[in-house]
Amino acid sequence: MTLRQIYTWIAISIGIVVLAIVGTTSWYTVDESEQAVILTFGEAEESITNPGLHFKMPWPIQEKQKLSKETFSLNFGYNQGQEDKGKANQVQMITGDENIVLADLVVQWKITEPAQYLYQSAQPELVLNNATSASLRQIIGTSKIDDALTSGKAEIENEVRELLVSLVEDYNIGISVIDVKLQEVDLPNSEVRTAFTKVTDARETMNTKINEAKKYKNEKYEEALGEKDAIISRAEGAKVARIEEAKGDVAQFDALYTEYENSPTVTENRLVIEALEDVLPQANVYIMNDESNTVKYLPIGNSQVQSMPQQQTQKQEQEGGSNNE
Repeated sequence: MTLRQIYTWIAISIGIVVLAIVGTTSWYTVDESEQAVILTFGEAEESITNPGLHFKMPWPIQEKQKLSKETFSLNFGYNQGQEDKGKANQVQMITGDENIVLADLVVQWKITEPAQYLYQSAQPELVLNNATSASLRQIIGTSKIDDALTSGKAEIENEVRELLVSLVEDYNIGISVIDVKLQEVDLPNSEVRTAFTKVTDARETMNTKINEAKKYKNEKYEEALGEKDAIISRAEGAKVARIEEAKGDVAQFDALYTEYENSPTVTENRLVIEALEDVLPQANVYIMNDESNTVKYLPIGNSQVQSMPQQQTQKQEQEGGSNNE
């Protein structure tokens, strides 16, 4: 075999290898659960999210990197069911009122920017884990232990989610936080749990007593309001009665004044007599006339007129004696 033939075979072999490389690296498929990043001379250019068959420049001009589109879960915290008690030290947190608690958090996330996920950070999942730790510790550190262990979990969960989303967006690691679930917040040991339970029971008893006192206060307050309304109602009734009585007195006085204008003397005498009857209700009232020798009087309230003065009696006796003679 001549030298020319050797070069020819070498060129043919190289061509076959190049064609094989071009044929095998110029096309690729993307599944529905995947997304791909195209690299041109090592620089990320675009992301492919549509499933199907796709073409690109052969290697080494362009390369592809496939990533999953599924939702991942990051478990942060200490689960009491775990046997490794040493992990509890990693998630111990101090609340705003200086108490130690353990927290268990689950973060659901997915890759939304494949190029940033691959090349913005060497360990994006570690960055997410640190951001989760910082967010949870910051929110727990501003919360009270009662809120963290009881009714405040939902609010703490929402605040952690908002803070974590903000941090992940600032880091630009191509990750989006889908949801945050605060699984459990607990005390570090059984002794602390027992003491906290006693404190909680005492607080519940206190709240019960306070509610009972408020109930008693409201009942008495309502009774006082009802009594006040009754007093006001009686006062309004007395006011109306006094006004009507005053109106009647005014009408009576007007009528009396009219009669007085018509006959002043008669009216004056009647008023005097009525005044005497009011002042001396048990006294006998007499109307007397002493213009003649015989004093005549009229006892009001008796059925006949009597004359009993001593002079009249003596005169009658003298007149009777002379007649007899």
